[in-house]
Amino acid sequence: MSLRFAAIADVHGNYLALEAVVADIRAQGIDDIVNLGDMASGPLDARRTMDLLMPLDATHVLGNHDRWLIDRLPEKMGPWERPAYAQLDARHLDWLRTVSPTRIFRDEVFLCHATPADDNIYWLETVTPDGSVTMSPLQAIEQEAVGISQSLMLCGHTHIARAVRLGDGRMIVNPGSVGSPGFSYHVPFPHVIEAGTPDARYAILEQISGRWRVTFRHVPYDHDAMAALARQNGDLEFARALATGRVS
Repeated sequence: MSLRFAAIADVHGNYLALEAVVADIRAQGIDDIVNLGDMASGPLDARRTMDLLMPLDATHVLGNHDRWLIDRLPEKMGPWERPAYAQLDARHLDWLRTVSPTRIFRDEVFLCHATPADDNIYWLETVTPDGSVTMSPLQAIEQEAVGISQSLMLCGHTHIARAVRLGDGRMIVNPGSVGSPGFSYHVPFPHVIEAGTPDARYAILEQISGRWRVTFRHVPYDHDAMAALARQNGDLEFARALATGRVS
């Protein structure tokens, strides 16, 4: 019996990208969705995004940006949390409080946002002091997977679509970001992540005869409308990334 499902991650308040991705998933005849977190935060539309995600029949995990919406006072929040928090009601925040940082899906798949032990560390990528972003050494990737018995592990966080096969045959997949095709960040060193196109991204995972097949999907949507919203809300870098898939 084969297992086939879709993985989404890092929507970041981009409800138009989310709508396009869910429509594409349904068009592929797929019912099951796992959501790897970072749902609402960003200078877009947190309320509409959460109103789409909460009733979705999906398996969710909590991302670092989701956690920052519920574990600190508004005045302590970052620039992506403050505008999102202002749009959310108690029902949205209460729902986020019920979401676990890790989950097991159908006994076969381990889900986390960043790494199994930490929701704010890159797993498959490493940032060097000069700001380059490269694939992490296999040994470092495998170290984070110690103790996980599932043959497939899914993560998000870096917004980079990637699949890595471990030495023992297990696989780790990042589906890429639904709603944020680029960003800059200062930890551990200043760096930029760029997808290269403004499309919404997700992955289809299929287990056939015990082996996993991954298909990365790039879905066009009205990214100019979301870029305009980011611009209107004062985040010119996010607007640029949404418009072009590039930060610089």
